[in-house]
Amino acid sequence: MEEKLSTIKSWLGTGSINIFGLPMSGKDTQGVRLAESLGAKFLSSGAIVRALEKENRKDYSKNGELIPTDVFYEWILPFFSREDLAAYPLILSSIGRWAGEEEKILEVAAENNHEIKAVVLLNISEADVEGRFNASKILNDRGDRQDDKDLAIFKTRVKEFREKTIPVIQHYKSLGLLIEVNGDQLRDNVFNEIVDKLYGKALVSQS
Repeated sequence: MEEKLSTIKSWLGTGSINIFGLPMSGKDTQGVRLAESLGAKFLSSGAIVRALEKENRKDYSKNGELIPTDVFYEWILPFFSREDLAAYPLILSSIGRWAGEEEKILEVAAENNHEIKAVVLLNISEADVEGRFNASKILNDRGDRQDDKDLAIFKTRVKEFREKTIPVIQHYKSLGLLIEVNGDQLRDNVFNEIVDKLYGKALVSQS
């Protein structure tokens, strides 16, 4: 494992890996673990948006819909040029979820030496993520996030992913950046598959 992580880290440099998946597919869980393993910084679009909505007294995403693209650019893009992140690789959780935003993300990331070198898709069915939603309500393990408590809002988030984010993922696939991982397995197994596939990509890139 350490040899694989070392190879990935060398290949990644200060580049970025963007992780996508349905709500509750484990993007942040796997993203944080990957960032810690690679000495990278983790950026979650959801966490950034929620924090800035609170700061600016806005509520664009209260119904589970994606925030407007112009607001997304204003709030998210400056993170790529932050001096405190300049020397680190970035692990991104769903940065650029709306079709069309991926081109701007690719451009700005590259301009700031955080080129997106891989995109990970955690594959899990809509039925399975709804099962996770129901389990999380019983466990009450998602804090005070209303979008993870209200089923109607959660279903809207799933619909937004299907209609707006799948085209983003397909575009990354057309560029040869996409890595697909089975998200419906034990967390350690998901992580190991991510590492294995990133390692394979790193080897191909370095050959």
